[in-house]
Amino acid sequence: MLTTFIPLLPILFLALVFVMLFFYFVPVGLWITAIFSGVRVGLGTLIGMRLRKVNPGDIVRPLISATKAGLDLDVNQMEAHYLAGGNVGRVVTALISADRANIDLPWKRATAIDLAGRDVLEAVQVSVNPKVIQTPKVAAVAKDGIQVMAIARVTVRANIERLVGGAGEETIIARVGEGTVSSIGSAGSHKSVLENPDAISKLVLSRGLDAGTAYEILSIDIADVDVGRNIGAELQTDQAEADKKIAQAKAEERRAMAVANEQEMRARVVEAEAQVPLALAEAFRSGRLGVMDHYRMENVQADTKMRRSLAEVDSTE
Repeated sequence: MLTTFIPLLPILFLALVFVMLFFYFVPVGLWITAIFSGVRVGLGTLIGMRLRKVNPGDIVRPLISATKAGLDLDVNQMEAHYLAGGNVGRVVTALISADRANIDLPWKRATAIDLAGRDVLEAVQVSVNPKVIQTPKVAAVAKDGIQVMAIARVTVRANIERLVGGAGEETIIARVGEGTVSSIGSAGSHKSVLENPDAISKLVLSRGLDAGTAYEILSIDIADVDVGRNIGAELQTDQAEADKKIAQAKAEERRAMAVANEQEMRARVVEAEAQVPLALAEAFRSGRLGVMDHYRMENVQADTKMRRSLAEVDSTE
């Protein structure tokens, strides 16, 4: 019995491989599911998807969902989007959500948004249910020199028509921050900003900051306002310190010049004193001054020094 069964093993193995390949290339179960769901997809189409390395389930199941939702989609377009690297299931879900919300979202625009790297389903959800973007703390200085820090919450709604090529949330945050700085900087006093924070949101909202972006700004609300440092006083202190250093530098320069002038005058005195012996020698040689006259002059100078020293001793006593 065993000897008669052994030759049949290769045949059974080949039959098993054939059955596995058949059900792999011919997804009969998926084809039956599509037929009972009211979706007409031929077996040849499913086999062609396998040969083109397309998972039939990623095409047929979204097609069933779209058909049940009343959307008429083309299998070839869905397969082309899959081959382009798109997420067919996400796009179909977004189309169903947009149809339920009465949002005009054609297949071509939805696939373009998906291939652009944006989440088309999230875009539809944000278009139906606007979301809030909170800006980081923005610091600006009012005209009185007081720093004011504000946090804004921006309510935005996705603009389906501008999702392709439109700027994202970072641009919205940057523009709102710039408008907040400009609004606080134009305020006459930090007190006016604290009393009327809605003036910031009104001024920023009137600038049309959503131009060229993928969102539509519905409202801008100031969530928090804090008072920071006295920037004006700090700048004045720094300026006074700088002026002090400049004055000290100029005074040091004048002192150095005075010392240099004094040293120069002393040098001239020493030079003049050095000329005295030469002049005396020349006077002796020429006969304009005698030896006795020179002695008398020295005696007079010595007598004068003695009287001056005695006068200084008497004045101290």
